[in-house]
Amino acid sequence: MPLISRKKLVYPIRQPLRDYLTHYNREHKLPIQYSDLLRYDNSASLFDKRNRDTLWETVYFPASEANDMLLGLKQIYAILKADGDMSVTGHLTIDRVDLCSYGNTQPFRVRVRNLVNDNFDYFYIKNADASRVYGLELEHILSPNRISYLTSGQTLIEEHIAGIPGDMFFEQQMNDADRNPVRLCKEFVKFNERCFVRLLGDMHSSNFVVDVTPDFDEVYYRIRAIDFDQQSYEGRKSVYMPQYYRQNAPIIKLGTEYLTPESVRQYQIEERSLMAGRLRVEQARIGDLMAAMRFDAIAPEPNVRQLADSLDRHYHTRLFDTGRSMGDLVWRSLELLAGH
Repeated sequence: MPLISRKKLVYPIRQPLRDYLTHYNREHKLPIQYSDLLRYDNSASLFDKRNRDTLWETVYFPASEANDMLLGLKQIYAILKADGDMSVTGHLTIDRVDLCSYGNTQPFRVRVRNLVNDNFDYFYIKNADASRVYGLELEHILSPNRISYLTSGQTLIEEHIAGIPGDMFFEQQMNDADRNPVRLCKEFVKFNERCFVRLLGDMHSSNFVVDVTPDFDEVYYRIRAIDFDQQSYEGRKSVYMPQYYRQNAPIIKLGTEYLTPESVRQYQIEERSLMAGRLRVEQARIGDLMAAMRFDAIAPEPNVRQLADSLDRHYHTRLFDTGRSMGDLVWRSLELLAGH
């Protein structure tokens, strides 16, 4: 079972990555930075519908700053969702700003409410971590999911990724009468393969969501990562394989009941083929991203060496021997994928 015993270091966005973000329209000048939100002067614990403590705190800003702060948050939402067109925010209000004080980067979550129909949406404001930015960009390029995010200096803005949290899904919906266990387990196999190829770690059930789509008499699933802090950081290979996390045991047990080794292998090959196709389509973009990532220090050197040795043994190759950074290891993994 993979264990992450130490808090991950946070790495700043350096110039090569900043140039990439600017080129691909991820970098924007924003009216509010993460540091501005730290000026709140009061907070209260946030409870869910069942009156359970969510471990988030709703924060409140001084009266002298509140109006400007809320206007700035609406402007950020317009940039994230509508390319800066403020006309879409006329009927929107900032309902709440919450702080996750126990999180690795202590993110703020902003709830935006539609005054006409009471619908609401979320986005997040975080301290920018280069590891997380690489993780978001790799998810955007290599997965079937598109990711909307922005950077501004050392501030990171992320859209909310909708879905049922994995731990909640395992607890409440794994045994639903209309579930499709084969499709669910197939999706987990594909998710596991994506994480391992692009070296995204810490994908236990609290760090991904399950998107459930009913379709006539079938149910389709997609598993989506929501936490990218552990992109290419740890040295142990098992950290990058969701199948080994104790929290994911319910779906692993289900898979042993409904999938054969032959079908698992088939789904792995299918996912690698799909990723290779995305890689070919985005060849220029992934090349630009790797040009920044391969020369960026986003993990301690011993972690790089340990993971390189593990990947060489896994793939029965010496291709990872010369890797000097986590970006090098991701690049070599993608080279193997492209030649698959």
